[in-house]
Amino acid sequence: MTYPGNNILLMHYSSALHSPRHVSTLHVSAPHSSAPQAATVRKPIQSLRRGLSLLTATIAITLTPALLATPSYAEVQLIDGIAAVVNEDVVLISELRSEVNVIHQRLLSSEGKAPPPQEIASQVLDKLILDKLQLAIGEQAGVKIDDGELNEALRGIAERQKMTMDELVAQVHQEGMTLNQLRKQVSNEMVISRVQRAMVNRRITVSEQEVSNFLNSDQGQLLGSPDLRVGHILLLLSPAASEAEIKEALDKVQGLRDQLAQGEEFSQLAILHSAGQNALKGGNLGWRKASQLPAPFTEVLAKLAPGEVGEPIRSDAGLHLLKLYERRDGDQKMIQQNRVRHILLTPNQILNEEQAQALAVELRARLSAGEDFAELAREYSDDTGTALKGGDLGWSTPGQFVPKFQLTMEATATGQISEPFRSQFGWHVLQVTERRNQDFSKEIRSNQASSFLRQSKFEEELQIWLQEIRDEAFIDIRV
Repeated sequence: MTYPGNNILLMHYSSALHSPRHVSTLHVSAPHSSAPQAATVRKPIQSLRRGLSLLTATIAITLTPALLATPSYAEVQLIDGIAAVVNEDVVLISELRSEVNVIHQRLLSSEGKAPPPQEIASQVLDKLILDKLQLAIGEQAGVKIDDGELNEALRGIAERQKMTMDELVAQVHQEGMTLNQLRKQVSNEMVISRVQRAMVNRRITVSEQEVSNFLNSDQGQLLGSPDLRVGHILLLLSPAASEAEIKEALDKVQGLRDQLAQGEEFSQLAILHSAGQNALKGGNLGWRKASQLPAPFTEVLAKLAPGEVGEPIRSDAGLHLLKLYERRDGDQKMIQQNRVRHILLTPNQILNEEQAQALAVELRARLSAGEDFAELAREYSDDTGTALKGGDLGWSTPGQFVPKFQLTMEATATGQISEPFRSQFGWHVLQVTERRNQDFSKEIRSNQASSFLRQSKFEEELQIWLQEIRDEAFIDIRV
């Protein structure tokens, strides 16, 4: 079928929330027409074919009865549009509108007020673009979240909010999301988190000399340092920025400080202006150990009383504004250590999820009846690193294991067998064989120092990596 002029009509939106402002026409030349000028050719023919496929996916062509006899005419009806092209993927206007609405409702619920939706649309679009880029990396690397992991993550969300799953679903519906949309969102967040850890951690090195220097420094003496709840605003600024760009960024950060002095809420300014990963959470970094933060952050926060905002900080990522919300004493000389052993059953093509859970229940019953834990671990455990040792994980310190394992271990009495539980690694049954209170040993302090140094480098390196993958991508913003 041909259409007069061989034109495809697209409707462009002025924002994710408003009605169309104009209609533009993309001309598709007939076979006998002359070739397009070189200046208009933006991508290879393969991308043009893909673009036409995307257009076909987003535009409905409806023939009215009166025109059925005249195949040269058709009524064109827009059912969606493209907000941004991200390499070989797109952000649809419907995606942008939906995410803006969800975040706006969430901010209203958590903050009591929120900027108008159209003012956060740009921030949300940037987030969706970065999400697309990171999810594509995850897909290429084969990162997948199975149903067991996803269900465990959802239960964890409900538990942290002191809700049942039914209450969580009801809250999600109030925010304008379905349960399937929530599952998809949480799954994507888990993929993105794994991609970030894998891609950023490989860029970070912590040498033995750095650990030694840290332990001997004033900051290293603060392993029992206070916990801080911090707000953060990041304004991007390249290390190679010109004097004009630096002045513009400094003027902007001073403008933010002026607004804060006039009573504007830090969280609202973070939502509107921050380029940090936590911008849409009001810039809230949550509770952090002072020694886990970059040294320039620690120095500024040490001078602040709760509720105060520090002087701007310059780093390779840009300019930072920090607000100290709360501080609590973190001085702890003695810690409780647990010696634990476990049996891990990982679902696979031979042993599915239900069978793995059923086997965990069976093994727990056999252990409770007196069978030897070490023998069953050697026979059944899929943790190859500990199976030959009877499942023994040795002495652990708080935070060493994933949250679900840690919580179950802490809730299990010494000598008792835990109920079967699910982590992202599979089904576990564990036994705590011993507990002790132990002062920080040199080895523990060294491990913690290495962890703190890595974590302090992670946040800044993450921002740099995100900017790099954005700069290297083909991105065409159309709204």
